[in-house]
Amino acid sequence: MSNYLKKLIVKPDSKIRLKHFDPGYHGTHESHKSALPEIEENRQKMQELQYLMYAENKHSLLIVLQGLDAAGKDGVVRHVLTGMNPSGCIASNFKQPTARELAHDFLWRVHPHVPGKGSVAIFNRSHYEDVLVARVHNLVPEKIWSKRYDQINDFERLIATENNTTILKFFLHISKEEQLERFKKRLDDPARQWKISDSDYKERDYWKDYIEAFEDVLSKTSTERAPWFIIPANHKWFRDLAISQIITRAMEEMNMQLPTPTVNLAEIRREYHQAAGAEKSGHSKNK
Repeated sequence: MSNYLKKLIVKPDSKIRLKHFDPGYHGTHESHKSALPEIEENRQKMQELQYLMYAENKHSLLIVLQGLDAAGKDGVVRHVLTGMNPSGCIASNFKQPTARELAHDFLWRVHPHVPGKGSVAIFNRSHYEDVLVARVHNLVPEKIWSKRYDQINDFERLIATENNTTILKFFLHISKEEQLERFKKRLDDPARQWKISDSDYKERDYWKDYIEAFEDVLSKTSTERAPWFIIPANHKWFRDLAISQIITRAMEEMNMQLPTPTVNLAEIRREYHQAAGAEKSGHSKNK
C-alpha cells in the first residue's frame, strides 16, 4: 500500500512546477471499485479517530481544500469527510469578502473559524484566496499580496503551536481538459446545473496565471507544521483515496487516548444497580 502522506507531500522550501505532477496519477488501483474498500476503511478510521479527538480534547485538525474550479473541493467534503460527526466538525467557505471584512486585515475573517481543541474544521477555499484570486485579478497591489505568504505562515504557526492544531492543506490538481469535461457534465446534468457560474469559462482565460499563483503558494507556504499535499484529482476516486489516507495517518500520529473517568466508577456503578433494582421492583408491584 502506497504511503500518500509521504509521497504527495510538498517538502518545505521545494520549488514547485505543476507541469511535473501528473493530475491523472492513480497509484496502484485501476478503478473506483478496486479502491473503494480502502476508502471505506479510511472513512471508518477517521470516524473512530474523530471520536477520540473529541473525547480527549487536546488536539484539533484543520483541513484546507484549494483547487481550480471543478477540481472537486465539494466532492471531498461530501464523499471523504461525510463520516465526521457534525457536532465536532464544521465546514467553512471563504468567498468574496464583504465590505466589513475588507475593512480589516485579510486574516480577520478567518481566525474565528479555526478549530478549537477536540474539533475539526474544513476550509473549502480559505485564506489562500488572498494570494490567489487577489493576485490573479489584481485586487490588491503586488507589494501587498507578496507579503501575505509570510503572514500566512505566521498565522498557521500560531494556531499550530498555541492550540495544538494539525494543519493539512490539499491542492486538488486537475488538467485543463478534465476541467472542461466537468463543465460539460454540469451542462448536461440537471442535478449539477446549479453549480454553473458566469465566471466558469472566463476564469479559464487565467489558467496560466492561476497555475503560477498556486506554484508560489505551494513553494512558499508548505511548512513542517502546515504541509501542502498535491493531490492528483482527474480521477475522483483516487482523490478520495489519497486524502482519506493522509487524514487518517495524520490523525493516527497524534497518538490520542480516551481520557480517564473523572468520577468514582464504583460509586456510580452502585447507584446504577440501586436505581435498576428499584425500577425492577416497581415494575413487579405494578403487575
